[in-house]
Amino acid sequence: MTRPAHRFFTQHALTGEILAHDLPLYDVEYGPELNGPGSFKGKLSPRFARSFPEAVDPGNTLLYVERDGHLRWGGILWQASPQGHVLSLEAAGWSSYLQHRHDVHGELNARGPYTNADPCKVIRDIWEYAQSLPDSDLGITVDPTTSTAKVGTPAQPLHFSWWETPVLGDAIDDLVKADDSPDYTCDTAWTPDGHITRRIRLAYPRLGARRTDVSFSTGINILDAPPVDRSADQYANTVIATGAGEGRSQRRHIDSVRDGRLRMEAVLALPGVKGTDILAKRAAADRTRRQVLGNVDKVQIRADHPAAPLGAFQVGDDVPVSIHNDWIDYTGWSRITGWTVHPGGDGGEAVTVDLARADTYHYGPADT
Repeated sequence: MTRPAHRFFTQHALTGEILAHDLPLYDVEYGPELNGPGSFKGKLSPRFARSFPEAVDPGNTLLYVERDGHLRWGGILWQASPQGHVLSLEAAGWSSYLQHRHDVHGELNARGPYTNADPCKVIRDIWEYAQSLPDSDLGITVDPTTSTAKVGTPAQPLHFSWWETPVLGDAIDDLVKADDSPDYTCDTAWTPDGHITRRIRLAYPRLGARRTDVSFSTGINILDAPPVDRSADQYANTVIATGAGEGRSQRRHIDSVRDGRLRMEAVLALPGVKGTDILAKRAAADRTRRQVLGNVDKVQIRADHPAAPLGAFQVGDDVPVSIHNDWIDYTGWSRITGWTVHPGGDGGEAVTVDLARADTYHYGPADT
């Protein structure tokens, strides 16, 4: 099998000028992330770094990964650190820029405050504000996604107060933290006319889909899988779901089963839920999830195996995972929360896929 061709190139963040068309990087790792920027690591020889220092200027250079003609990753170079006889590079995806930006006007320059606002709109407003000031437009677009989630109330509007110098990246982290919040990931691609799109993929109620056409299995495409740890720290066969209201007027539902194990309880706080039927559904789902002991955090797969070739799955997808080893026979659904591509290596290209329990997520329209 022919090894995929990788090309690494850099671009000036403001002018768009291509600084290096083909950086001779090695020991490269890169990949995206759910609700985060994703990351890149690589190494460069001192000879090239000294000859073209502007090509690896931290904080002012955009770095891209092209694999067999497809743009697979893009982000901002943040570190260029000499270590012995190599220059180690570290970059992060587009949303990392907002960790270095603040609201210096207050209320995102009259875009806020927000009451019963769609968090998708607030996310777009944050990016619009961040790129509206001089020397700050990275050409990043945010999907026009809408949601039924709400942030800010008449009693407590969502404010951006300039005297608190809010970090814009932290604000977006808060907006995607709640159970019924939208998801995002950073994306980079070629356009048909050869330009580069830098995009925030925004989805609600969640990124990804439940996939039956890809899978991760030992003996097929999994190269390495850690042991499946079993812990009772999060186990519960009784879930107490609490909803809207306070004191005696608070909505509550208890979902409990006798399963031959010691009774264990957990509280599921859903302060925005007013319907008892919704509480019952969410409590049952959480109890079912908590009753399963064992979880797969990551697997390493072959990058081009037909069971799940790189490019066939996306951040947020649910995929069936099957692990059989000396310790356990495990089969279950896992959600892809990111991955790291390792282009080099004697064994060929490999991908380390980060996973989370798929049943910790809610599917379909958001509960109201």
